[in-house]
Amino acid sequence: MEFDEIRPYTDDEFKEAYYHLMDDPRFGQAIKLCVPNYSVEAFRQDLEHFHTIEDAQVDFDKRFLDAFLSQTSKGISLSGIENLKEDEAYMFIGNHRDITLDPALLQYYFFIEHRKTSRIAMGDNLFTTPLLGEIAKLNKMIKVKRGGSMRDKLLNSKHLAAYIQYSLFEDKESVWIAQRDGRTKDGNDHTKQGLLKMITLGNDKQLVEAMRRMNITPVSISYEYEPCDKLKARELALSEEGPYHKQPGEDFDSIKQGIFGQKGRISLAICKPLQEELDTVPEHLNNNDKLYYVCQLIDNQIYKNYALYPNNYIAHDILHQNQAYSHFYTPEEKAKFEGYLKRQSQTPDVPEEKMLENLLKIYATPVDNHYQAISEQN
Repeated sequence: MEFDEIRPYTDDEFKEAYYHLMDDPRFGQAIKLCVPNYSVEAFRQDLEHFHTIEDAQVDFDKRFLDAFLSQTSKGISLSGIENLKEDEAYMFIGNHRDITLDPALLQYYFFIEHRKTSRIAMGDNLFTTPLLGEIAKLNKMIKVKRGGSMRDKLLNSKHLAAYIQYSLFEDKESVWIAQRDGRTKDGNDHTKQGLLKMITLGNDKQLVEAMRRMNITPVSISYEYEPCDKLKARELALSEEGPYHKQPGEDFDSIKQGIFGQKGRISLAICKPLQEELDTVPEHLNNNDKLYYVCQLIDNQIYKNYALYPNNYIAHDILHQNQAYSHFYTPEEKAKFEGYLKRQSQTPDVPEEKMLENLLKIYATPVDNHYQAISEQN
């Protein structure tokens, strides 16, 4: 009962929840839209043979992801599963480019490798309707409650931290969480210090040891074409003029665009757990500085494991008005991407020049971060 408000469904609850969900006609419409050769009736029959949430995920969710990826990508490269032990729980911290796909693709990797899926910490903006809330809880999502007074935020952080630690240490269930609130809008992925402070709440006296027990493991994801790049560039431009307030349904539009938008090639890399790296945290640092130090460790792992595509190098050269990386792309690839940028820069409420600048940063910044991390390693 302590965590009922934020926890996902259990293996004892999921079938009843699915039966209730199948009574919603929108669920049937979603199945028809995403997997045309599948139906609610077929799923109802399959559900009889499932005993755990993971049974349903491996059959049902993988079916959806196979359909999405075949329609909206040119393939996905997956690496790093060898860094994980099958009998251990991990605290996955990933860079955040898309609301739903980032953690979904990690689960897809687990499906393929016959590994146990993870729980997913997800903002309550994904629980805005009963239908979305049910789907989220059936996919092992943990509700991250945002908003409210400072007191509310503190209490919610303590509650979430307690559940994450309970999941890792008692249930032996891995957890994925984004390295920051909200998606990266400018391509500059940074782990938020407050995130590490939150997940380690209650461990001030043994901070580094607590992080070691959590098996903190960075996850690096890269999209050749970010499906929400235009939405991000526009939001970034408007936020420079004053506080940006999302319109009703805007998050849902981003979810749809992330799923159905074209992505080109995709890469997801599970980095090595930060066990050895945590040995390098200087003991004399105070806790805030230790958290900052570990954030840098996470970021460097993510940067080093980026997949950089011609689009990234083209954007960098255009942004800096040189040809430093021209050996990574052809004139044809540059012309194609410039045409893409021209189309994405068209929006009625932001000047084209500003949209272009923001779009270029989305694709160019990972180049700088990657090579900076590589140079520091050497």
